[in-house]
Amino acid sequence: MTASQRAGDGESPVAPSEIPSPPSCGQNGFGSVDPAGWPSIWAPRAAAFGGKPGGTAGCSSSRRRCDRRGAATVTSFQPTDPSVDLPALDQRVLELWDRIDAFSRSVEQRPPSTEYTFYDGPPFATGSPHYGHILQGVVKDIVPRYWTMRGHRVERRFGWDTHGLPVEMEVEKQYELSGPRLIEEFGIAEFNEACRSMVQHTTNDWEDITRRIGRWVDFEDDYKTMDPEFMESVWWVMKRLWDKGLIYRDFKVLPYSYGATTPLSNFEANMDYRDVDDPAITVRLAVIEGTGPAGAGDHLTIWTTTPWTLPSNLAVAVGEDISYVAVIVTDGDHPGRYWVAEELAETVFGEDPVIEARARGRELLGTSYEPPFQYFAEERDRGAFRVIASQDVNTEEGTGLVHMAPAYGEADFVSLQAAGLDVLVDPVDAVGDFTEAVPDVAGMNVKAADADLIRLLKESGKIIDHRQIRHSYPFCWRTETPLIYKAIPTWFVNVEAFRDRMVELNKTIHWVPESVGRKRFGNWLAGARDWAISRNRYWGSCIPIWECDSCDELTCIGSREELQERSGVWLDDLHKHFVDDVTFPCAACDGTARRVPEVLDCWFESGSMPYAQIHYPFENQDRFAQRFPANFIAEGLDQTRGWFYTLLVLSTALFDEAPFRNCVVTGLILAEDGRKMSKSLKNYPNPVHVLDEFGADALRAYLINSPVVKADPLRFSEAGVREVVRTVLLPLWN
Repeated sequence: MTASQRAGDGESPVAPSEIPSPPSCGQNGFGSVDPAGWPSIWAPRAAAFGGKPGGTAGCSSSRRRCDRRGAATVTSFQPTDPSVDLPALDQRVLELWDRIDAFSRSVEQRPPSTEYTFYDGPPFATGSPHYGHILQGVVKDIVPRYWTMRGHRVERRFGWDTHGLPVEMEVEKQYELSGPRLIEEFGIAEFNEACRSMVQHTTNDWEDITRRIGRWVDFEDDYKTMDPEFMESVWWVMKRLWDKGLIYRDFKVLPYSYGATTPLSNFEANMDYRDVDDPAITVRLAVIEGTGPAGAGDHLTIWTTTPWTLPSNLAVAVGEDISYVAVIVTDGDHPGRYWVAEELAETVFGEDPVIEARARGRELLGTSYEPPFQYFAEERDRGAFRVIASQDVNTEEGTGLVHMAPAYGEADFVSLQAAGLDVLVDPVDAVGDFTEAVPDVAGMNVKAADADLIRLLKESGKIIDHRQIRHSYPFCWRTETPLIYKAIPTWFVNVEAFRDRMVELNKTIHWVPESVGRKRFGNWLAGARDWAISRNRYWGSCIPIWECDSCDELTCIGSREELQERSGVWLDDLHKHFVDDVTFPCAACDGTARRVPEVLDCWFESGSMPYAQIHYPFENQDRFAQRFPANFIAEGLDQTRGWFYTLLVLSTALFDEAPFRNCVVTGLILAEDGRKMSKSLKNYPNPVHVLDEFGADALRAYLINSPVVKADPLRFSEAGVREVVRTVLLPLWN
């Protein structure tokens, strides 16, 4: 009885010992070229794809060929049934692969010297895989299979990003916690252990879908960013950067997510822009003491789309070389003399405004004015509420005079520093609510407070125009709350010190498509800013820096052994609720060194994965030398400002080398209506339903033969998958 006949009877199609060994690098990748090898290779696949018993529409056929002795032989094939059940065939192939341990053997039977290295970017260990993940899984299966068939050893370890906001947010929902105060009352140890428990129970959906789409990847020997070995390698990365002088702490204005109660990096702030309607108001500020042509009783006109920042106004900025005019207004509710940029006078005051005086911005410097609100009137004694210069002022919109709130604007902060004004007020707490310093809106969210603040300004006669505008505004890519900018002490990597080298190294990478790497990614690198790596959160890799409580001496720790040498404590877990208890004597004085409170941006961890996944340099030094840089990685277009970027930042800083040689970039998969796929909107079919209906081959072929593999967007269509079955798979079957 032949192997294919046994399979048709429901028995095991072939014993593992009957499968020939995989080819060496010199073979063609499909097995021996000896004709006698073909039956043993193809029998399992013929059996797996054999027709249903009793089929009549298929045809019996035979093939005449010669055996090793030259004698003629005839190989018979079973009839095929045209009513093929593609999902059932998928299951039979999967069972076959399991029985013969196909994936493991495809790796183990190829020598390490032939290794083709693939890095698998770690997805967040929350939720279920969507079509974007499935697309990546298909690409990450096709390329390693190709190189396996070429005779190379291709290990494929699945990775999990187990830290960060997605996990913390799920736990906050589960325990009805909101904000740092409630989390700390709940207990940081209890909160972190709840995070650990959650990520340990979210892998089943991923394994099921990944297996069903036919992807070969190792889930048993996976890596997790919460493993102590992984986290220790992250400490080593941090220590190397510290020793190179590339880590520093500074007080800067950064994108801030009040939904996540933490600052974000600049590249994270660019991940989710949305068109929103916001109030746009023009406000008049009375001049108290003028300079040059500006006199007491005049008004400065400012314009803003963030009324919530006006209670924190501390200055008005002008462009030194911009021409300003004094416009006389005699009618309406607000007669008077108003200073505005000459180019914008008609936009603000209508056609043919009456102009009484002109001045360059530099002539207005030092003019003092009455602030929009009096909550921080005492700051006048420290130099606040006067006109300063700023290089960022332009005449593209607004009035040409810019309201400055240095706690909430990077340009504002820098401009006040340049003007020698050491003043800052920040009446907004960590969750984005006003504090008691602004009693009229205390406890209100900043965006919600706009309406009340506008009302107060109207009542005081300061608003001369109020309308709504639609503009693009950044949102937190995790909490979907509007971002604000907020001054906060933060740890940075000095990326600007080596960004030119990153641009050069990027040219050594083969990008598919090339335009993504050369233009989109290349342009991003050319303008790279210092990377804010600290997060005011709990579940993540601790920043391994200890600060003396007496002399402010800073010590960066690069390993558990180094920490033990200083403290006498060996840690088996490197999370915050264990590490923060460890102190040691300060080397510079009699004080005690305590760890700084922040944790690392989870992007720092994913950027460290080439080293951390194998616990380098504490283990596997020779293996790392052989496997770095990677031959191949693949992810979506959004990772040009995510994983691709952080990989290159760290590898450039550590090794002056690109971390990967080849990168396939795919586009974004949208719902059929062109909108972002949304579970709440239910605007896309469940992947399990599509696999149950059409099978994995149809879905794989639909995705891989679409514009999405050229980094263009794809509107996912279930009808498109059905069309692949009709025009490709069924004709092939018959």
